[in-house]
Amino acid sequence: MSDRESEAGGVAVVGLGRFGGQLAGALIRLGHEVLAIDRNADLVQRWSDQLDRVVQADATDEDALRQVGISDFRRVVVAIGASVEASVLTVLAMVELGVAQVWARATSEKHAKILAAVGAHHVIFPEAETGERVAHLIVTRMLDFIEFGDDFAIAKVRVPEALAGKSLSQVRPIDQYGVRILGAKLPGEPFEYASDSTVLRPEGILVVEGTLNQLQHFADLT
Repeated sequence: MSDRESEAGGVAVVGLGRFGGQLAGALIRLGHEVLAIDRNADLVQRWSDQLDRVVQADATDEDALRQVGISDFRRVVVAIGASVEASVLTVLAMVELGVAQVWARATSEKHAKILAAVGAHHVIFPEAETGERVAHLIVTRMLDFIEFGDDFAIAKVRVPEALAGKSLSQVRPIDQYGVRILGAKLPGEPFEYASDSTVLRPEGILVVEGTLNQLQHFADLT
């Protein structure tokens, strides 16, 4: 099963600074339960009326994380930016507790390398990624996407399981899903523009265009 697989359940966000708060709000707008954690009482109070569950806790403490129910969440975002030490220790605590997907905010390339070394599965640079964009990537199977206004986007997705082995003439993606497959790439082979004879290989990566909602639906086909 892909670690980007969209699934039921919530997302825990650790750190309610500017990026963490924006991300938590975006996840709620996408219909996901959010557990927000911060050690700062003022931030917890500020966000308590806007988010589902906001708790004050030290996320570097494994016992504290167990008490707030972090084991109920397969996806955790460590959005701490003010302290590299707290960020790294929190990621390490999540890994030790067996969290399946740990997304972590990095403030520098060196910070990113440390986060990856201690077990972060995905590293985020908020200076280049908005909370809204990261929220979409966390809760869908899209590998990447570029949005052009409100009604058009291009995404990179793995070949959906339900379509593997079929040709585009069989799939008819525009008629069935409202999306157009622009091209496909297999590991170790060059990118190829799509035609009706293109066969969707299980290990392939597709470039697809459509609305963001249509692309998310297409990527999540099983």
